[in-house]
Amino acid sequence: MPSYEFPKPTQYQAAAVFCPERYSFVEGSTKSGKSWACMIWLLEQAVAGVKFAQNGIEKIATEYWWVAPVYAQARLMYERMRKAIPPEYRETNETNMTISLKVNDERKRATIHFKSGDRYDALYGAEVGACVIDEASRTREDVFFAVRSTLTATNGPMRAIGNVRGRKNWFFQQCRAAEQGAPDCKYARITSDDAIKADIVKASEIEDAKRILPEAIFRELYYAEASEDGGNPFGLQHIAACVKLMSMKPPRCFGVDFGKYEDYTVVIGLDEDGMVCAFDRWKDLPWPATIERVKAICGHHKTLLDASGVGDPVVDQFQKDMGSSYQGFKFTWSSKQDLMTGLAVAIQSRRIGFPDGIIRQELDAFEYQIKTSEGRVTSISMSAPARCHDDCVAALALAVNLLPKAITVWDRLGTPEELERFSDLKRMEQIYNQRMPLQ
Repeated sequence: MPSYEFPKPTQYQAAAVFCPERYSFVEGSTKSGKSWACMIWLLEQAVAGVKFAQNGIEKIATEYWWVAPVYAQARLMYERMRKAIPPEYRETNETNMTISLKVNDERKRATIHFKSGDRYDALYGAEVGACVIDEASRTREDVFFAVRSTLTATNGPMRAIGNVRGRKNWFFQQCRAAEQGAPDCKYARITSDDAIKADIVKASEIEDAKRILPEAIFRELYYAEASEDGGNPFGLQHIAACVKLMSMKPPRCFGVDFGKYEDYTVVIGLDEDGMVCAFDRWKDLPWPATIERVKAICGHHKTLLDASGVGDPVVDQFQKDMGSSYQGFKFTWSSKQDLMTGLAVAIQSRRIGFPDGIIRQELDAFEYQIKTSEGRVTSISMSAPARCHDDCVAALALAVNLLPKAITVWDRLGTPEELERFSDLKRMEQIYNQRMPLQ
């Protein structure tokens, strides 16, 4: 292959990625250059060739992988490497997202394949010389299993990189094992301070992120510090503090989330103190029966209905039958974040209470979903993990939206220590009151 040099990695990038250990697990700040370093490392692996023996015959691997959680992220890295390598040194296949390199006369090609982890079962079977798992904390554990399997024949190296995203994922666990000295494993932690010193990112950019983002998320994204709550936007300790017995007081308002496909229809009522005093949950009922059941539970109390699926005609029907106390709420990306931020404020300020069980289970499972582009955070949203229900969370948030907002957490806290302890809540409440988008 003709001579071509990439920019050299920084000292901290080289220590984390270009290490002799077979496996390297890197928890790093966003925009710290860990993806760039891994891109150079994978290219070097492909050019040099990973040698392995098969049936007593020495071979050189021709397949090298970059695996991302979803197609869009794999495409992004494919485009970055395609643009970084001059055209005379490579051939590309846009459909398959492959870059083929002419290595030498004896070994005609080495192919770098950019793959999505959406279908982890398609990652088995190949003889892969080396692999990078990108955004590892957002990648399913099944992907890690599949990649490890593909490296068996070649005994090839692997680099797993990503932001910290709580403690409930395989990447966090593997990082802890590597940190504690697991065989042939390297652990590295890269913070925004490292990136600032290397002039990769400006200090003003970090300060701006600190101003806008919730503290726990900022610490995870820029300082690789896992939150105790695993990225839960409500706070597990705050959720636990709100667990109360079902209230016997009469309801003041209701929230209703209608089931769609495999989801449940959930009705939650709150009393004057914000305590859950009514709760019902069902699925697979005919639509007319569902309507009648909701009306029987909610009566003529103020009720906020999920109208994103059923639409305005159903809300109009409720209003015709039961009066103007019934209103519709359409879930969009923006409206859902406002609603969930309001619920987070209510939970962390102890304004509401709910019984133990499915409501708490769904709240505990809720998490931040963070999207990045070119190393920058483009959006932060709150939602249930894949394949998990959030019907109870939605119904509770709808009911909370009807509570009077005159009493805030700041009426309940006074000392500087208390205010500092609730810094996350303060930021969320500011965002909630000002409707500032989390992006």
